[in-house]
Amino acid sequence: MSTCTTASRDLSEPLAGTAATAPTWLLVEQPGPWGTEALTASRLDPAVGRALERAAEGTGVRVALIRRPGRHADLHAGSRHRVFVAHTRPGRSWIRTTALADPGQLLGLDFAALGAGDAGGLAGAADDAPGGLPGEWEEYTGAPLVLVCTNGKRDRCCALLGRPLAAELTTAGVEGTWEITHIGGHRFSPTLVVLPHGYAYGRVTAQDVKDTLAALRENRVATEGCRGRSAWERPGQAAELAVRELTGEDGADALTVVRTESAAPAWSVTVAHTDGRVWRVSVAQVAAAPPRPQSCGSPLGSPARMDVVGIRAVRPARDGRTVSAARR
Repeated sequence: MSTCTTASRDLSEPLAGTAATAPTWLLVEQPGPWGTEALTASRLDPAVGRALERAAEGTGVRVALIRRPGRHADLHAGSRHRVFVAHTRPGRSWIRTTALADPGQLLGLDFAALGAGDAGGLAGAADDAPGGLPGEWEEYTGAPLVLVCTNGKRDRCCALLGRPLAAELTTAGVEGTWEITHIGGHRFSPTLVVLPHGYAYGRVTAQDVKDTLAALRENRVATEGCRGRSAWERPGQAAELAVRELTGEDGADALTVVRTESAAPAWSVTVAHTDGRVWRVSVAQVAAAPPRPQSCGSPLGSPARMDVVGIRAVRPARDGRTVSAARR
């Protein structure tokens, strides 16, 4: 049976520059089944789900539901919801966690502050939510969160490929494994995002995930199957990965997207290294050909692809080391 994943893989569709853009993630545990729009089609109060979507809009915070891997019977189970807030910018990444009986309390958070990476936003905005602010936030010191997209109501590939991967990781003892409702890019299933660094991956195997986590334990980023860092817009994601490919740099927090200039279909992206090196990366948006389904059951289309068409080094390292040659 043909799927969107099969078509994407057969066409060797590039992964770089396809991650969701989310400097900060708000993850709310919600067991049970999920619908297509999970925030309003699950056991979470749909009014709360809609309000969270509205509160996060335009702030840089992405809200998603998570659940432990396994069977998801249609039960009203669990009186408390584990909640994570994770910020993903390099050198400033963090995770805080709490447990709540009422997710409606999250409406009191300062979403703008959280989107900017300010953990003080957990203390709330000026106008508190009617239910009061959630308290007892703790620094999360456990294993990186491995969030595997498994929402089959959104796309069957996420269920057919994502759920077995999440189950295999759990059986193998990979701590921090959760299922997540939607992170975009069904056709790259199985797909996942690792927090707090925010790097997303596609077409992964359980061994790929283990290798990725082993690298992160050494504060390195694995680039095989990497879709990009969610802290950046998609042109920045592609530019950062291109600089890594050019230089061999694998330090997870070594590179920062300083700015992105111009607009679609062409951008100039400035990428800086912590050692002082700077590159200008030219990125072009190209319509992928031939047409393919972007999701199972959807009509054929031409998804936007981020192509790096040039890299130019503009500043050497502070220690005077030679900068890599330009690539075109």
